[in-house]
Amino acid sequence: MEQFKGTTVTGVRRNGVTALAADGQVTFGTAVMKDTARKILKLRDGSVIVGFAGAVADAQTLSERFEGKLDEYNGNLPRAAVELAREWRTDKYLRRLESMLLAGDKDHLLLISGSGEVIQPDGDIAAIGSGAGYALAAARVLSKHTDLDAPSIAEEALQIASTICIYTNDNITVETVK
Repeated sequence: MEQFKGTTVTGVRRNGVTALAADGQVTFGTAVMKDTARKILKLRDGSVIVGFAGAVADAQTLSERFEGKLDEYNGNLPRAAVELAREWRTDKYLRRLESMLLAGDKDHLLLISGSGEVIQPDGDIAAIGSGAGYALAAARVLSKHTDLDAPSIAEEALQIASTICIYTNDNITVETVK
């Protein structure tokens, strides 16, 4: 059975700002079903941002669970991420979910996966989804060779990925936390 999926989300932390950028494309098999999806959510009154890649319903379920963990641990992003990953890995229902999350606050950028990983990336740059490799490479180069701020790097990296990855479009949303 085919699922709605395919996206790219890039996260960049620079000079006290965390930015996530995501494209707006949703695919069903090989067809584009929507160009303007919002794949970044603000949680905890905007103090945490989360982007998701993978199956849409799975990502929404995980985002809701993650928000609950953030509330349970008073907005402590690393603790909430570890607890979500632990539950995701061990819960029979959650283990079947096919999605990844990229989450950030003013101090952290974390990649959270269903196999139990919570990774704080080197260089404060991460990407998930179908165009992750392209966006990650572009963001690293931009970070190293320009003075662009975090939101600009994240957006430009997605623009570059959208010219390469067929599951990534150039309808980009950027959210930040300072």
